[in-house]
Amino acid sequence: MLDTIDPATTAWLLVSTALVLLMTPGLALFYGGMVRSKGVLNMIMMSFVSIALVTVVWLVAGYSLAFGDDIGGGLLGGLEHLGMAGITPDTTRSGIPEFLFATFQLTFAILTAALISGAIADRAKFSSWMVFVPVWALAVYVPVAHWVWGPDGWIAKLGALDFAGGLVVEIVSGASALALALVLGPRIGFRSEPMRPHNLPMVLLGVGLLWFGWFGFNAGSAMAADGRAAAVFLNTLVAGCTGLLGWLFVEQKRDGHPTTFGAASGVVAGLVAITPSCGWVSMLGAAVVGVVAGAVCSFAVGWKFRFGYDDSLDVVGVHLVGGIVGTLLIGLLAAEVMTGGVEGLLYGGGVAQLGKQTLAVAVVGLYAFGVTYGLGKILDRWIGFRITADQETTGIDLALHAESAYEHAVLAHGTQPGLFGREPERPRQRADEDEA
Repeated sequence: MLDTIDPATTAWLLVSTALVLLMTPGLALFYGGMVRSKGVLNMIMMSFVSIALVTVVWLVAGYSLAFGDDIGGGLLGGLEHLGMAGITPDTTRSGIPEFLFATFQLTFAILTAALISGAIADRAKFSSWMVFVPVWALAVYVPVAHWVWGPDGWIAKLGALDFAGGLVVEIVSGASALALALVLGPRIGFRSEPMRPHNLPMVLLGVGLLWFGWFGFNAGSAMAADGRAAAVFLNTLVAGCTGLLGWLFVEQKRDGHPTTFGAASGVVAGLVAITPSCGWVSMLGAAVVGVVAGAVCSFAVGWKFRFGYDDSLDVVGVHLVGGIVGTLLIGLLAAEVMTGGVEGLLYGGGVAQLGKQTLAVAVVGLYAFGVTYGLGKILDRWIGFRITADQETTGIDLALHAESAYEHAVLAHGTQPGLFGREPERPRQRADEDEA
């Protein structure tokens, strides 16, 4: 820990923190465009409310439990920073103000929680989601963050590598998403009705904002304004591009045509996979990570139809599978020029690192799935986690929020925003019609 603040690093981390925070509104648009028109507002709301909920629990206890001094076994931090106690504007961590470090890490926690919502689109009670998010953040995200990024975390001591969140963000969110999808069950009409994205331009806008924010997500994790951050920045760009190309190649071969939705999904798949590996692989390695993730995830999104789980917006197929791909490829492609020592199997480093990556993936995935499934079941029995069939058929926006994103939905259901289900007033007739 440095005793003085590095102005350049602090400036870069301030920018990176804002970039990562922007990713959650970007995700809201990405998810909002992917659902049907009768659920777009609820989908956006689930992301936005995650910002508020996670921020509160993170500042009260989450940060201390994740990054406080280990209380034993590398499993959890202490409570010395409960309510941000003991931290002042002069307190530093890694050469930056600790308040900034805590805020940067907070934006990761926010995004991870928001990602899960895509698996339960169109059918989850908003009130239950508001209970789930803070409890899940403390029970799942915080411990894993301590294991991987805490200075005394057991995965960190094991030597498994995760530069910016393949384990902590991608695998945790994907495994948790699968658990909640199983708890809530499939949407009405799953497998029998088309449930296509209602607004592809919105999807692409959301992906653009995500990609923009991802540079802060990955390069900011270098915790310095230096050459390594620049290399990570470039790797992030490269993997997003090759992820797009890999997905489109599969679409062209399999379906006969590349799609805009596939392009958007390919970018995200490449970015997901490079997240854990961006600081450990060369530029060529980043290109390989992206193209492999784009191709593999393009097949993985179809698994839900084969196995019968309704992962509405492909959180499992992209984030869980992409996170696994990127984390395991570190064991094959890690380059000494980036790691400062560790080499992957294809660079002559043997199988030891691949074994460490595999163990970390298995433990984190099983922990996130198991705890989330249990929490989801408890909430479902206690207050109910799924809306009624009538509400789902009518549309979750009108049913839960009494509003609609589009006028045609209001007219179709005979309500207006703000009327909360009451019939709109009939227009007054002209005087000549009254006389007649």
